[in-house]
Amino acid sequence: MRIKTGDKVLVISGKDKGKQGTVIKSIPSEDKVVVEGINIAKKHRKPSQTQTGGIEEFPAAIHVSNVKLVDPETGEASRVGYRFEDGKKVRFAKKSDKTIN
Repeated sequence: MRIKTGDKVLVISGKDKGKQGTVIKSIPSEDKVVVEGINIAKKHRKPSQTQTGGIEEFPAAIHVSNVKLVDPETGEASRVGYRFEDGKKVRFAKKSDKTIN
């Protein structure tokens, strides 16, 4: 998976199209990512002895094909590629051809 935790991404489809956020969690086995402030879902919690009940909002997972990495150089959405530099495999933004951390 080309998107990692901590990357800034742009949502390219769905109800939150056009919004940007930071990846909180990546789930490679399901090809999904959880993005901060994107795809907010609500869960109704019943009260228990340890916590109060109510409606809880949380960011749900979104498929990795629906997000693009935001190029740190230009601030635009870009595809991600891999190449070898000094014997190490690194990611790079295809739009600006710059290495990503």
